Amino acid sequence: MYHPDLTLPNLLTASRLALVPVVVWHIVHGHTWGAFGWFVLAAVTDLLDGNLARWLGQKSVLGAWLDPIADKAMLLSTLLALAWAGSLPGWLAAVVVVRDAVVLGGAGAYRWLTGRLEVAPTLSGKAATFAEFTLVSLILADLALGPGLFKWLEPLIALTALLVVASGLHYVVLWSRKTRDFLRSRQVSGPHSLN
Repeated sequence: MYHPDLTLPNLLTASRLALVPVVVWHIVHGHTWGAFGWFVLAAVTDLLDGNLARWLGQKSVLGAWLDPIADKAMLLSTLLALAWAGSLPGWLAAVVVVRDAVVLGGAGAYRWLTGRLEVAPTLSGKAATFAEFTLVSLILADLALGPGLFKWLEPLIALTALLVVASGLHYVVLWSRKTRDFLRSRQVSGPHSLN
């Protein structure tokens, strides 16, 4: 029986989510080629699912939710596994986790306060995610192809940390502004609603 959510793009996205423990397992057990190969495959599914959804006219609510969840799960899990394996500074992993907690906490608090949530990715958030993805990709490639292949990983680590912190601060400002605007609009509409 056909289900509207059982589309090729959604299956690709789901396969990326299923690859998260596979990549993490390979990193933790020191199988660098396997980790690199599975991560590349996951990245290919990320390139394909959105484009196929547009080309085939198969965009769905499930896909819109599942895609960023799969992306974040893969990126954060891989980053944490690399930090656990000693291939990435633990402090950077902590910075990323705190930033993600701030974003989710702010979104959750705003949703609880207002009863609604409209989330759009920000430029700073996209830049931080791109830097994280690039860093993780290059570290996995460096581990698989030979230590010291990429001499500029240290500056990239610093740049990634800077972008992640900037993104987190931007989200704090964004959620604070949204909350302030909501509370002001409620104060303004309050007296009129009594008439």
